[in-house]
Amino acid sequence: MFATWRALALIVLGAFSMTALGKDKQPTAIVIGGGLAGLTSAYELQQKGWQVTVLEAKPSIGGRSGLATSEWVGSAKLQPSLYRYLDTFKLKAVPAPDYVRTPGYLVGGRYFTEADLFKEAPSTVEGLKRFDKSLDELAASIDDPLKPTVNHTLQTLDSISVARWLDKLALSPTARALVDQRIRARYDEPSRLSLLYLAQQARVYRGLPDTEMRAARLPGGSQLLAQALAKPLKTIKTNARVSAVVQEKDGVTVKVGPTGYKADYVVLAVPLPALTKISLTPSLSTLQVRALKDINYGWRDQILLKFKKPVWGKSRLSGEVFSDKGLGMIWVEPALKGGANLLVNLAGDNARLMQAFGDRQLVDQVLIRLDGLYPGAREQFKGSELRRFGKDSLAGGAYLAYGPGEMSLYWRLWEKPLGRVVFAGEHTDALYPGTLEGALRSGLRAATQVQDLKAGKAVAPVETAAETRPEAVAKAAPTKEEQKGFFSRLFN
Repeated sequence: MFATWRALALIVLGAFSMTALGKDKQPTAIVIGGGLAGLTSAYELQQKGWQVTVLEAKPSIGGRSGLATSEWVGSAKLQPSLYRYLDTFKLKAVPAPDYVRTPGYLVGGRYFTEADLFKEAPSTVEGLKRFDKSLDELAASIDDPLKPTVNHTLQTLDSISVARWLDKLALSPTARALVDQRIRARYDEPSRLSLLYLAQQARVYRGLPDTEMRAARLPGGSQLLAQALAKPLKTIKTNARVSAVVQEKDGVTVKVGPTGYKADYVVLAVPLPALTKISLTPSLSTLQVRALKDINYGWRDQILLKFKKPVWGKSRLSGEVFSDKGLGMIWVEPALKGGANLLVNLAGDNARLMQAFGDRQLVDQVLIRLDGLYPGAREQFKGSELRRFGKDSLAGGAYLAYGPGEMSLYWRLWEKPLGRVVFAGEHTDALYPGTLEGALRSGLRAATQVQDLKAGKAVAPVETAAETRPEAVAKAAPTKEEQKGFFSRLFN
């Protein structure tokens, strides 16, 4: 009898010991994607005591970090998450000079500041200002940038392309070309872009001077920040392309070839085109599967051209430079030994048309156009580097850019966890998609959601377009007179 009681006592003691061990067990997470969003999630979780493994499909980390060795960033007021990490890793952004903070224009082969352009082409500047004023009025119609689909009137904006709206503004040909270039450089081709998305983004930045957008220079670019986030991480595996994520009762298995990695939770920090190549069990919702096929990504090729000297002479090609010939250029900085580098962004349909060109042919086409603007450019050219996001099957473009009708269906769709899987990436941030700030914010949010799930807390609810649309429309639909007045103002 004594032996029996002793055995029972040992069993009970063992059960209590296992329970205690379970509570003390270090939580684990796998982060799929080594871009800035994934690295942020991994860093934050490891800081909280988690065991984290980062799996990156490419040979190196950094994701869609730019080519520029010196990247222009916004102010701390505009990008608080970015500056928080710059402070954490003791990275310094250099304040930008005034001439960088305002855009320039290449018109008819000549470089103009806005003041210079007003002297020679006042109708062009009037068109630019009319565009800005009209867009600001649209932005003002959105009370909350986190709820842009709250009523029928705003949803109707989503059914209209930016190009259609611009047609109604009847801008002069040069002003329209410059506005088109500004929009395609920041988002995508106006014909492929939702007017509601453009207005919502304008609402996010409304009230902030345009100079805040180019307030500082980050030596080393965003790649330097990616390296700083990665340095303290204990486990990063590159060339690790994930094929499947299988959720079980007590964890998740991630497949990379024949190898299976197990963890408590997963952060999926990959662009939507890359997500289509990963099998998920359980699967995505019907709406999410549809979103993978539908959601538009802006198309961009980024080319860093290296010259023996500044072929543009005394012109200060700085900040954002918009051309009536379709070249959106960003002046980088003088290179060593008197050279100069120029970053060229081919965006929208201009980049799509170049899709069939090889890298050498693409550079030649850009040089031909530059040589037309600045004779001698080809002779001074000494090399280039490229990032062709559109041709990258794991990127599928540059950044998210909602097309007509897409916000009404897919707004904030990717902010909700799928069981033990949480989504991150610039495309999952409601306020700052397509930016460093958006990527970092999404990584922070994903890390917080994982910790909440582990603690058994309810993840903060997110109002998606699909959930809010029916009731909101019924309550907030405008009268016919309100609709008439709104669209009369919209289309003049």
